Amino acid sequence: MKFAFVFPGQGSQSIGMMKEYADFQIVRETFVEASDILGQDFWTMVNDGPIDDLNLTVNTQPLMLIAGIAVYRAWESLDGAKPALMAGHSLGEYSALVAAGALAFVDALLLVRFRAEMMQQAVPEGMGGMAAILGLDDDVVRAVCAEVVNTSDGESLEPANFNSPGQVVIAGHRSAILRGMELAKAKGAKRAIMLPVSVPSHCSLMNQAAKKMRQRLELVALQSPIIPVLHNADVQQHENVIAIRDILVQQLCNPVRWTETIHSFATAGVTHVVECGPGKVLSTLNKRIDGKLQSFALADSQALRQVVGALR
Repeated sequence: MKFAFVFPGQGSQSIGMMKEYADFQIVRETFVEASDILGQDFWTMVNDGPIDDLNLTVNTQPLMLIAGIAVYRAWESLDGAKPALMAGHSLGEYSALVAAGALAFVDALLLVRFRAEMMQQAVPEGMGGMAAILGLDDDVVRAVCAEVVNTSDGESLEPANFNSPGQVVIAGHRSAILRGMELAKAKGAKRAIMLPVSVPSHCSLMNQAAKKMRQRLELVALQSPIIPVLHNADVQQHENVIAIRDILVQQLCNPVRWTETIHSFATAGVTHVVECGPGKVLSTLNKRIDGKLQSFALADSQALRQVVGALR
């Protein structure tokens, strides 16, 4: 049996999501450690809200990193087996790198806070956005984006997340997204849903943020991962520190290739995929991508203990 760990990113957060792990002391200790580093009480925020604070990009990104690492540390505290491979969806890639020993937790926290700030600064609030297109093939969504760009006055629209067959997220200028949603529905999309985010992630509007991230990453110590990590932008493993820095920069302005990532797990002989963190967003996607893979979500302490036993 060969299994992989995956870490969720922005969008999986909810008030009270960590209460289900309250019986793990290491979970609370991880939140205390992170709060001391960033000077912010994340435990109170995640348990009590308000939701507007929870959903601010500058809070959500470090929060999801803290949550993913807290659950992974809980897994380790139970002597859970080591996964053969790892990946993370968008921001979750940083959680995977920490768990794989490539990036120190403190450095990751400071890095993702900086990342969130640069992303928010790159595009004024209200100018950009993202939308989920359901029920169209990937190539049709690409064609929709190209048609909107070709008929607009310098606006941007691109595929941002290839989440599963029939689910692609687009990102760009808000007005271009609205036109893309209408065109997608005209081409047969079952639904086109504007997402509640202000930052158009994983598209060319993040180029300025990517340049600033490259400068910041030069100051961060990285190591070769102990456990291989498949990266979003190229669905490849990287051991070289320079290559890891480069791919983290590319991730900001290139699409998340999640469907290919899960297929790559299967090709590598993975039989079980474990979602490490609150929620079941990735587990749902993974089942749609490859129904033969066994998907588990460590969504609470009971599930965590059960999966530790099942994969030991």
